Amino acid sequence: MTPGIAAVLLGLALVAAPLAAEGQPPGKVYRIGYLGTGSRSAPTHPVDAFVQALRELGYVEGQNLVIEYRFLEGHGSFSALAADLVRLKVDLIVAESPPASRAAKQATAAIPIVMAAGGDPVGTGLVASLARPGGNVTGLAHLAPELGGKRLELLKEAVPRLARVAALWNPTNPSAAHAFKEIEAAAQSLRVQLQSLEARTLDDIERAFSALKRDRVGAFIVLPDPMLHSHRSRIVELAAKNRVPAMYYVGDWVEAGGLMSYGASFPDLYRHAAGYVDKILKGAKPADLPLQRPTKFELVINMKTAKALGLTVPPSVLLRADRIID
Repeated sequence: MTPGIAAVLLGLALVAAPLAAEGQPPGKVYRIGYLGTGSRSAPTHPVDAFVQALRELGYVEGQNLVIEYRFLEGHGSFSALAADLVRLKVDLIVAESPPASRAAKQATAAIPIVMAAGGDPVGTGLVASLARPGGNVTGLAHLAPELGGKRLELLKEAVPRLARVAALWNPTNPSAAHAFKEIEAAAQSLRVQLQSLEARTLDDIERAFSALKRDRVGAFIVLPDPMLHSHRSRIVELAAKNRVPAMYYVGDWVEAGGLMSYGASFPDLYRHAAGYVDKILKGAKPADLPLQRPTKFELVINMKTAKALGLTVPPSVLLRADRIID
């Protein structure tokens, strides 16, 4: 090969190289929807654990991943937000709570749905079974039958002379209705009188505290619910104002000033949810992915709140705490 011919061939190769690169299909950018309750700006939102777990699996926002966040707080209904995500034709929807999961399920039968915290999805009809969910929904079922009883047991241990306890719950939430039945059974076993405080709105919450004060209730438990969670600052404020000890279901209530919480570790649930997202984006079908139950639980206690209530938390309870807020 003469030097002239070699130079021509080299020139052609240099021209062809960028053309070949341009002809390659671009990297896939996934678009997923996130249907949540509170606000993305919350300082310790468990969605941070979800995003970090996705990053560890190779999905990075702004590179190969777009997350369309839709939060209920101040924005109408889950149904409207879910419909918006469906219109965007997202590849997958992550639902933060049982009501969010139901709204997503009603909005689409085609787009996969991953529950980050799915309550009792079998009892509420979201899936056929934990082992084979069927349909387009899978993920985490965080309702453990023993949790209601465990919360009441811990509350009674923290408030030794507790004889009358109230449960604050939203009767329109099927998962909360199931949880209330568990609390009823636990109250009978622990020989504690249980009072039901139903709340569908903020006004109902205000009225519930009036009843709680009138009936001299010694403590109360808040059952899991997005509406109640969205008003957690007000509920914690009312608990402090009325000097009533309370048990909550997740740690951010305690960070907001609540006395104590016991339940599944939400950051841990959200990390597992990221694993489901990865499998589905790689081709797995939700119908074939068994649901997982929580494996990590945490007890959180706010000692500043205990002191304000004049409550001495027994060492037997403190020793079991996973986090103590001073």
